[in-house]
Amino acid sequence: MISEHHDEIRERTQSYGTHQKPEDYLDSFNHFIKQQLNQSAALTVVVNKPRDLTREQLKEIKLLLDSAGYSEAKLQSAVRNQTNQDIAASIIGHIRRAALGEALIPFEQRVAQAMQRIYQSHNWLPAQRKWLERLAKQLIHEVIIDHEFVNNRFGEHGGAKQFDKTLNGQLDAVLDELAGAIWPEIMFNE
Repeated sequence: MISEHHDEIRERTQSYGTHQKPEDYLDSFNHFIKQQLNQSAALTVVVNKPRDLTREQLKEIKLLLDSAGYSEAKLQSAVRNQTNQDIAASIIGHIRRAALGEALIPFEQRVAQAMQRIYQSHNWLPAQRKWLERLAKQLIHEVIIDHEFVNNRFGEHGGAKQFDKTLNGQLDAVLDELAGAIWPEIMFNE
């Protein structure tokens, strides 16, 4: 059957599962995170020491959140619809906002600030700076910063071994400093 009638959009809404408003969805997420903190070691790491988060723990967190209806895409959408700002924060940022009240900062901005600290921390040679700039471009796509990440992204250039050699054996220190600068520890009183 073919209709010749004129089509029109009358309403466009977005549903957040059982929640109609983005505020309700985000409040529900906040409650879920606080409730799960004592039951999930991986969530505790995100809140207390995100620089120590492993890939396995990140997978565990994503599965936990997805199964509860809190995907990263839905969280991004709810924040965008609530604030009218498109903040491309990572899942870690959303969790820390829910648990600690930490400001939701775009992940790309976190990386840029962290890289500025790295660039200013040493007098890098041009070849070293070039490798660090390559690293900065790749970091915005990755939450876990470790040798596996470096090997995957720079394998065709010698991976972590070559990167470490270029940085005169400072790769581990740079990766640790980056992780700490992207996710600074928050001291709070209970």
